[in-house]
Amino acid sequence: MRRREFVAAATAVPLTVALPSAKRVGLGDVRRLESRFAEIVARDHQFGGIKSVEALALQMAQEALELQDQGSAGQRVRAALYGSAAAFTSSAMWAAIDGRRFDAAQRHLDQAARLATLSGDSAIAFRIWSHAGSMYRHTGRVSDALAANDVARSLSVARRDPLFASLGHARHAAILGLGGDRNAVARALVRAQDALERADGTAQRPMWLTAFYDQSELESLSLTAYLALRHHDLAESHAHRCLALLRPGNTRSRAIATARLARAQLGQRELDLAVSTALEIEPTQTSHPRVAGMLRSFGQRLTELAPRSEAAKTWEQCATSMREAPE
Repeated sequence: MRRREFVAAATAVPLTVALPSAKRVGLGDVRRLESRFAEIVARDHQFGGIKSVEALALQMAQEALELQDQGSAGQRVRAALYGSAAAFTSSAMWAAIDGRRFDAAQRHLDQAARLATLSGDSAIAFRIWSHAGSMYRHTGRVSDALAANDVARSLSVARRDPLFASLGHARHAAILGLGGDRNAVARALVRAQDALERADGTAQRPMWLTAFYDQSELESLSLTAYLALRHHDLAESHAHRCLALLRPGNTRSRAIATARLARAQLGQRELDLAVSTALEIEPTQTSHPRVAGMLRSFGQRLTELAPRSEAAKTWEQCATSMREAPE
C-alpha cells in the first residue's frame, strides 16, 4: 500500500518543477539589436573611424552570436541573429577602414563575410563586399577593389533594387577613376544616376543604406572619381552639389567633401580659394585620420605648386596650429 502511495505521489509532481525551462530567443531580441545597430551607424556618421565605434560594434556582434547559444530559436530568428552579427562586424570593418587601420579591417572583412553567408542576407553581404571594394580602393589595390565591388553588384539585392544598383555603380566609378579611364567612369556614373532615379522611395530597405545613400552621396563618389582622374573642374562641380545636398548630421562626410573640394580648387591653381575652403573644415574634424591625411596631401601639393606664395604661408601657419591644438 505504501509503495502505491509513493508512486502516485511521485507522478503527481509536475515535470516543470524539476526541469528548468529554456529561454526562447525571438524577434524581440533581433529588434533590440537593430536599434543598437542604428546607434552605431549614427555614431559613425558623426565621428567616423574612431576605435570606440569599432570596439562597440564588435561587442554587439559578439552579443548577437551569444544569443544563438542562450536558448531555442526558429530558423528565421537564427538567420536574423547571424545577419545582425554580420552587420555589426561590417560597421567595425568600416570604422577600421575610415580610421586607416587596414589590417584590422581585413580581419573584420573575413569574419563579416562568413557571418553574412550563414545569415543568407544578400543586403548585408552587399554592404560587406561594397566596403571591401572601398578598402582596397583606399589602399591602391585597384584590381581587388573592382573584384570585390563586382561581388556586391552581382548579388540578388542589387539586381532587384535600383538603389543598391546605384550605389554599386557609383562606387565602381570611384574605383575606375584610379585606373584613369574617363569613359568608363562616365558610363558608371550615368548608370548610377539612372538607377537612383528609378529607385522607389517608399520601398522598405535596410537602415544603413537609407541613412547615407542619396543624391549627395552619388555626388561625393562622382567627386572622388573625377579627382582621381585629375579633372578638377568636374570634381569641383560635384563637390559643390554634394555639400549643398548633404544631410546636416553627416559631419564627417562634410569634412571629407570640403577637403576634396579644396584639392579640386588647388588643381585649378586657385590657391587662395583652396586655402580658404580647407580652413572651413570644422576643427573637431581635422584630426580624423582620413581628413588629416587629405590635409597633409593638400599642404604638400600647395608647397609644390607655389612654395613662396602667401597662400602657402597662410596654410603652413594654420596647419601648425592644427597640429599643436589639443585633441
